[in-house]
Amino acid sequence: MSKYPDIQVALSGYDGNAMAIMSRVSASLRRAGVSEEERDAYYAESTSGDYDNLLRVAMEWVEVS
Repeated sequence: MSKYPDIQVALSGYDGNAMAIMSRVSASLRRAGVSEEERDAYYAESTSGDYDNLLRVAMEWVEVS
């Protein structure tokens, strides 16, 4: 289960670029009213590893489709 299960982010069919993925997730968090501090924590966790880590973190934070 994700940290924010009510936030849905569609990633399939979009550019697999790491920055594009982080941008989509971050924008969805912002639109849902998640604090800047939490969004910064998401960003720090996302950038703390490789591309697989980025995807894992996205799925831990939001519902990804």
